[in-house]
Amino acid sequence: MARLLMKNASHIVTCDPSDTVYTDSNLLMEDGVITYIGPEEQQAEEVIDAAGCIVYPGLINTHHHLYQTFSRNLPQVQNLELFDWLKALYEIWKNLDSQVIYHSSVTGMGELMKNGCTTCFDHHYVFPQGQAEGLLDAQLAAAEDLGIRMYASRGSMDLSKKDGGLPPDSVVQTVDEILRDCQRAVETYHDPSRFSMRMVALAPCSPFSVSEELLRQSALLARDLGVRLHTHLCETKDEERFVRERCGMRPLEYMESLGWIGQDVWYAHGIHFNGEELRRLAETSTGVAHCPISNMKLSSGVCRVPEMLELGVPVGLAVDGSASNDGSNLLEELRVAYLLHRLQSSEKAPSGYNVLKIATVGSAKILGRDDIGSLEVGKAGDLFAIDTRRLQLVGADLDPKSLLGTVGWKGPVDYTVVNGKVTVRNGKLVNLDEEKAAREAAALVRDYLSR
Repeated sequence: MARLLMKNASHIVTCDPSDTVYTDSNLLMEDGVITYIGPEEQQAEEVIDAAGCIVYPGLINTHHHLYQTFSRNLPQVQNLELFDWLKALYEIWKNLDSQVIYHSSVTGMGELMKNGCTTCFDHHYVFPQGQAEGLLDAQLAAAEDLGIRMYASRGSMDLSKKDGGLPPDSVVQTVDEILRDCQRAVETYHDPSRFSMRMVALAPCSPFSVSEELLRQSALLARDLGVRLHTHLCETKDEERFVRERCGMRPLEYMESLGWIGQDVWYAHGIHFNGEELRRLAETSTGVAHCPISNMKLSSGVCRVPEMLELGVPVGLAVDGSASNDGSNLLEELRVAYLLHRLQSSEKAPSGYNVLKIATVGSAKILGRDDIGSLEVGKAGDLFAIDTRRLQLVGADLDPKSLLGTVGWKGPVDYTVVNGKVTVRNGKLVNLDEEKAAREAAALVRDYLSR
């Protein structure tokens, strides 16, 4: 039995239903599962001295586009809003291949993990003609190499420019092609077991790049296969106008008419839901992945998170694609979310600790998982630790539950543990030669952008 002990932690913030915080305690993991939290000494083959550290549940990223890591910080799109931004970037993304997918995934998930993330959901929907094979395989291989818990998706687009959509013809597929590969991806890779390291959702891109038929058939297939559904919704007013003009309905009404509502569905962004729609999301336990930095950068708006939480809408946190965020740091997202809603909603805003819970138990819920998201006996050994014995954190540990929102942490974490295995030690990835990976990725970026 493989046992890992986090010993003498100053604080263990559990995010459990009682909001328990242990002081001067130990946390034992056996075969990837937490078996003890408390003050008594425990035996283990591997011991980490966590004296001075605050231990938190691993963060859970609920929406990303890892392939975009290789098209970030491009000057030609910095001042564009979503539709024009997408049209410009599709001309780059149509040159994706499995090498770009692997190395961009290593880059993005490596950054996530160095900043306390232990589970990454990715929304991959660009499958260029002639290069569509092997893309999800490359992404899952990158996750396995890093040791991160991966929730992949078989995304899709079938509505190109000639059909009134945004993407070029070269990156869309037919409904039949998409559904066949969706079934293959789920049957090949989806592991629904408890503590799974690899799961798959079906995720058509958005109402403005996907046909009504594909949305309807994807929902039917997902429920037949027992997997979850994800897409972008209510991100911008342009999207709302597009759906109204094309379908004669508001976006949520349109999606519900096609079967896209319920506890097995979560939407990215959800900025422009009205009050009635928020109540409908709550009634049906339909989730929302909140992406504050991306929403700010693309001038999309501010998600009504305080109202969602009050109504009981399931909410998780996410970084979104690197090209709309320019980073993959969920700790940064956490603090920005806290500050943004303080600015927007004052005393109605979620506290720093409540934002941490959005990024942990909230994110786990919208992914349909009850085995991750909190530090409790019987839950997965997914966590990260920050040593507070440094100048920039003097006095910051007076409220360890809220620290990550109110003060924030602006460097790599000291330790990240996934499935009871150390994946980040002293701020460095354990399973990867970071310098070599950075050199290889940088060379590939330049080649990819010059195609």
